[in-house]
Amino acid sequence: MSEGSQVDERLKMPECMRLLTPEVMAVMKRLEWLARRRMQGTLSGRHTSPDKGVSVEFAEHREYTPGDDTKNLDWRVMAKSDRNVVKQFIQETNLRATIVLDVSGSMSFKGEHSDKSKFEYGSELAAALAYLFVKQGDAAGLVTFDHEIRHLMRAESRPSQVRRICEILYQSEPGEETGVGEVLHEVAERIPTRGLVILISDLFDEPQKIVESLHHFNFRQHDLVVFHLLAEEELSFPFQKFQRFKDLEGVEKMLRIDPQAVRAAYLDKLREFIASIEAVCGNIRADYVPVTTEIALPETLTRYLGSRKP
Repeated sequence: MSEGSQVDERLKMPECMRLLTPEVMAVMKRLEWLARRRMQGTLSGRHTSPDKGVSVEFAEHREYTPGDDTKNLDWRVMAKSDRNVVKQFIQETNLRATIVLDVSGSMSFKGEHSDKSKFEYGSELAAALAYLFVKQGDAAGLVTFDHEIRHLMRAESRPSQVRRICEILYQSEPGEETGVGEVLHEVAERIPTRGLVILISDLFDEPQKIVESLHHFNFRQHDLVVFHLLAEEELSFPFQKFQRFKDLEGVEKMLRIDPQAVRAAYLDKLREFIASIEAVCGNIRADYVPVTTEIALPETLTRYLGSRKP
């Protein structure tokens, strides 16, 4: 297909599908995601399930009961122990991924050296991951939230699911104040079966609340990945002159601050905050993925998915 025809085809796309840029699509077509924990799903696939069935991976023995397939009798064990036992195996299944995107007011921040706000970047990341899961036969769902859940779409694997997710992302706007910690407890409870949860957020909330909510996902036996999305200015605080800062979530609309007076304290608090999130992710075997909006999304995806091992 010529470059001109590719442009024509893209113009015919629904607006929402333009969240999937040609550069991102090219990367996603050669990458895959393998689950690290045992997943529960409805289809035979590439991921290990906690449910017993017939597959290639032996799980355990159990006593024979009338009606069991005699092909699964373990004759060696029976000969040694005089017990009638059958072999059980681990089934392979499809992965059920729920992508959880923060759409609170702070996500609207756009750095001077980035062409996307955190919300725009996060939306494109969510769309790309949804495409990846459905492409490889897995199920993808979506949750958007600020101080409450705004949308909750159950994970499905049909091809139209990508468009449905993109439509919600395209129609969403960052607005209300955040409530990351409290809302994530509700999200953890409303995901019906063990699966993969991908959180995309700047995590602007009280650290202890976030730590507790991440533990909740671990308690529910989900495989958790945290994309901690920040603008470069939020990491380095390069501001020099006395200026106004917009409060994107609080009561005060504009705050007049001397950056040099607060820089050291701000950076200390930020480093402490990031360290606490990294620590809890390490404790619960979750992936902590720092992301800045200055790094092109294809590069972010390639770095993480290229280094992720099942």
